[in-house]
Amino acid sequence: MPFCSMPFSFRSRLRPCSSIVIASLFASSLIAPVSAQQSAKPPAKQQPTLQVRPEKPPALADPAGPAVSLETSEALFYVAVALNACGYDNGLADSDPIRMHVRDQVNQALQQSEAARDARDKLCVFINQHRLSENASRDLAQYVSLALYLTPPPELALSVDEADMPPDSTQVIEILPLLRTFAQATQLHYIWVSNHAAYEEEVAKLHDPLTQMIVNTNVYLKMPASTYSGSRFLVVLEPMLSPSETNARVYGPDYVVVASPVNGVIHMQEARHTYLHYVIEPLLYSRASAMDRMLPLLKTVRNAPLDFVYRSDIVSLVIESLIRAIEARTMDTGIAEYKIPNDVRRADLEHETQLHNVSLQKIATVRQNSVNQSMGAGFVLTQYFYDQLIAFERTPDSLKETIGPMVYGMDIDQQIHRARDTHFAEEGSSDIISHVSRQPHGLDLAEIKLHQGDAAGAEKLAKQALADHTPDPGRADYILALTSVMQGQMEEAEKGFGETIRLSTDPRLLAWSHIYLGRIHDIREERDEALGEYKTALTVRDGQPDTRAAAEKGLKQPFAPPKSAQREDDSDDSGTAASQNPPQAPAPAPHP
Repeated sequence: MPFCSMPFSFRSRLRPCSSIVIASLFASSLIAPVSAQQSAKPPAKQQPTLQVRPEKPPALADPAGPAVSLETSEALFYVAVALNACGYDNGLADSDPIRMHVRDQVNQALQQSEAARDARDKLCVFINQHRLSENASRDLAQYVSLALYLTPPPELALSVDEADMPPDSTQVIEILPLLRTFAQATQLHYIWVSNHAAYEEEVAKLHDPLTQMIVNTNVYLKMPASTYSGSRFLVVLEPMLSPSETNARVYGPDYVVVASPVNGVIHMQEARHTYLHYVIEPLLYSRASAMDRMLPLLKTVRNAPLDFVYRSDIVSLVIESLIRAIEARTMDTGIAEYKIPNDVRRADLEHETQLHNVSLQKIATVRQNSVNQSMGAGFVLTQYFYDQLIAFERTPDSLKETIGPMVYGMDIDQQIHRARDTHFAEEGSSDIISHVSRQPHGLDLAEIKLHQGDAAGAEKLAKQALADHTPDPGRADYILALTSVMQGQMEEAEKGFGETIRLSTDPRLLAWSHIYLGRIHDIREERDEALGEYKTALTVRDGQPDTRAAAEKGLKQPFAPPKSAQREDDSDDSGTAASQNPPQAPAPAPHP
């Protein structure tokens, strides 16, 4: 049951091309240069370990459905009932009464059927043999992962190939035949149907609070409700689980929260944390390459009580730090801001103002304590983003518009110094979200192939995206134009940049398309046309220094192939020369 159909739109952005091997040396001269240090290392989020197989969404994630939804799942109900029948009593005393009611119904079915008891016993043997004794929460998590990828009963089959299943679910897949037998013997579908109205009542109770959480979050971020193409945020309710155990996870572009409501109430803070990941991750993953310069920060958190992903992946560390800063700025401190009465007498104004300021100081102290805790846990950029958010709140700009300056304007040395001065706690707090490794596809994969110098592969994927009516045709045309540049096909490149200008509203793509066109005109000795393109590039609100520098340089003097490229062109082994000195593309798309 969808609780709202707010169209959360996300246009994935082309990341900076930091090491493209260009086959044609003439074509390579059109690529905007970057420093040798930048070209020497691949972007943090584009390592060869990324698989090219498209990720499959959970069974509940309907590609044609709303981007945000509140749902129940009969398959998850079956799995949760099976766990309850085999000793899963976590949070039973605090659970909604419906949990005990269902358990009573199952027990009654077991008492009336020897076949049901036999099926239950075999099921419990399997569950006991697959316990993860070192981590009780992972015991539950592996079954939740499995349940989210099951087709509805009675089939209860995998909705994707086993190779595409979440890794934590694969060791319990063999429970499915036992689960089907147990469900049939206990007439579990009848129990589900008889309690479905109660489940829908839980959904109805949670509808408004969850909607309000999302609206309030969007208001703070100043981001309108828009659809993140191909990305979904799902909240799945299952009262048969412990209300204290919220399972939040990311399956590629799908953000899923599995929670156990009690009278329509869940841990909303954890749901909001996941929603913040859903909103913010695309904005920061699109800037993955720009965060390479932050990599030295990882050395400062080696001894922090962080999960491995945050000690090894700078983008994940930045994302979690920003989210924690947002939570600190928007948390309920439990302290009411003292309001100065409208009819205050002048003689009392000083006293009333003092009371108001004291309340603000108390609120600020609670928020700062939250920041300090996150810093001590190893999320060493929380203080930086917290300070940035104070300024952000005073402007009309959205986070989408502000995130670029926050990332690009960061003084890395200052943050490294601050991190080194941070005293880390002995134990930290892990993120509630479990990420299943992201596997790029579509235009994201085309972009990676650009970084790898695979022009043909990038071209094929971009053309396929256009054939599939991608919601971002301008980006696809921009990728096609770059592949044409890489292959020395200047006329095709000119057409591609022209289409980008016609279709895209992205300032970064527009500005660099004009710069590229200006360089093409310069190569053709069409100086007047080139000057027009450079001037137009400066009128586009990209706001990044590399864009302005490239356009202003084009205005001062005609673009010409670097001498090194000209010398390499005389070599018999031009491909080798290009590989040794790879020409560079601009950073065409960190989203403003």
